Amino acid sequence: MLKILVIHGPNLNLLGKRELNVYGKVTINEINKALKIKAKGSNTDLEIVQSNHEGEIVGLIGKAKGKFDAIVINPAAYTHTSVAIRDAVSAVDIPTVEVHLSNIYAREEFRHTSLIAPVAKGQVSGFGKESYLLALEAAIGLAKK
Repeated sequence: MLKILVIHGPNLNLLGKRELNVYGKVTINEINKALKIKAKGSNTDLEIVQSNHEGEIVGLIGKAKGKFDAIVINPAAYTHTSVAIRDAVSAVDIPTVEVHLSNIYAREEFRHTSLIAPVAKGQVSGFGKESYLLALEAAIGLAKK
């Protein structure tokens, strides 16, 4: 059985309540439920965490080596600022897929740069909840290789 770590970054616990025009009405619980259904159908075990703290996210990634076959991460605002998360992804050398609900390239210019993308295997953005399902599908494919 494959094991995949899903990390939701800062403020994603507020989905469904904040900036509905950007993120829609979907909640983190709805995303997690959809991910679990998809994972079950793919013989994949998920560990799903959400953190508003950069150091906690770095720690989760650092402990993933040898435990998980792939990582799906929405670094949220840390996408554009966290060298620490970037370095953690690079250090563990686990196939990682970056995911975003919104199209970060259609938003404010400062969001157009991802520090994570260069060390991730790929990025999915702009499809709302579907972004996560596509990212999980990609992570499963990478983990099987």
